[in-house]
Amino acid sequence: MRYELNLPKRRSLTGSRYSWWSGNARFIELSGKFVGAHVAHAGLIMLWAGSMCLFELSHYVPEKPFYEQGFILLPHLATLGFGVAPSGEIVEVYSYFVIGVLHLISAGVLGLGGIYHSIFANERLEETPYAFIFAFQWQDRFRVTAILGAHLGSLGIAALLLFVKAVYCGGLYDTWASGGGDVRVLKVNCITLNPYVLFAYLVRAPFGGSGWIISINNLEDLIGGHCWVGYGCLLGGYWHIVTSPTQIILRGFTWSGEAYLSYSLSALSLCGFIAAVYSWYNNTAYPSEFYGPTGPEASQAQGFTFLVRDQKLGIKVAGCQGPTALGKYLMRSPTGEIIFGGETMRFWAVQASFIQPLRTSIGLDVTKIQEDIQTWQERRAAEFVTHAPLGSLNSVGGVATEINSVNYVSPRSWLTCSHWFLAFFILVGHWWHAGRARSAALSSERGLSRIYEPVLYMRPID
Repeated sequence: MRYELNLPKRRSLTGSRYSWWSGNARFIELSGKFVGAHVAHAGLIMLWAGSMCLFELSHYVPEKPFYEQGFILLPHLATLGFGVAPSGEIVEVYSYFVIGVLHLISAGVLGLGGIYHSIFANERLEETPYAFIFAFQWQDRFRVTAILGAHLGSLGIAALLLFVKAVYCGGLYDTWASGGGDVRVLKVNCITLNPYVLFAYLVRAPFGGSGWIISINNLEDLIGGHCWVGYGCLLGGYWHIVTSPTQIILRGFTWSGEAYLSYSLSALSLCGFIAAVYSWYNNTAYPSEFYGPTGPEASQAQGFTFLVRDQKLGIKVAGCQGPTALGKYLMRSPTGEIIFGGETMRFWAVQASFIQPLRTSIGLDVTKIQEDIQTWQERRAAEFVTHAPLGSLNSVGGVATEINSVNYVSPRSWLTCSHWFLAFFILVGHWWHAGRARSAALSSERGLSRIYEPVLYMRPID
């Protein structure tokens, strides 16, 4: 059998030079089936989201917080303000059920669309009377950048939808609201749109006390950032749809399907790394009432809990010394602020909902500690001590974590580790496909030949 790689055969499923296990690479010249694969993939994502939401809901125990039950989807819905009362108390779960069912219905619609485009519809959109306007070739720079513009526009709309939810559709849960957190509708004129304030996050160091964009600690800045991202993506989307790439862009990029895949993987990897660090450190976008305390929060909670306990026993916490002659309960930081003593001193700059009401410009207020600690602060700190996101049998960061070694994995640990590992392997995929794309552009890589695949030499099944 002679295998000729002429254009008609190459623009078919068997002539793609990719084996069945190469997935969507087989559709590299079949724009119609490529759409089917993407729609089916979107259906799978919807199916996972809806089914896992209902799965978590079916195992929900009202007496326990979300983070003690290993949930990762219901906390996201609670953060959006659904079914939440003051202090993060869950008062109704019907909205979670409705959202899960809507995702399942959407998954069914997308699944049918994926099946239709994969099996029944035209293999190439350019051969259809109506859908030809969505057809593309990988080397068509104008069409490819227009597709990029459409994706940017979708991201911009999604970012602005969070702004609409925060301002016009019920608000978001704010862990910093008075009394231990509450759902709060933001006022339009209070949202931070000052570019100096928002872009300052981008130029901060990602380490030490600066924290880059991870250091956002209020909803006004968070929603303002989404406004800038949303309008920026919409503007960039419009630009890419109506313009063609300049010569410097044409020369600087490789224009092939595998190159576009590598670019997408690099962006996805970056987002994964940012999400991993965000879910570990940030307690504004990831409220500790739903995701459990951060490591520094749990450490500070232990010092706070012991201080409250011993103060009620009559100990003068302001002047009590520890075995090293430093303050046992309270001491001064290197910059002179009053902070909690003991091993938790290393996290003296942490911002936690149960600590912030006790702070002033010079650190912790001793008078407030002696006279104004509320019951909700005591309860939350005591709960956080026993739910540190530290999988260790020893004392880590000032938190005795033995109790956490039995039947408890913090959602922060789960989200951080999963996003970090997935982001790393996606980055490896970027390196792999970027190298292959460059090799193919230099004609040193010819793809995966199917000439010797056994199935091509077998008789038809019928």
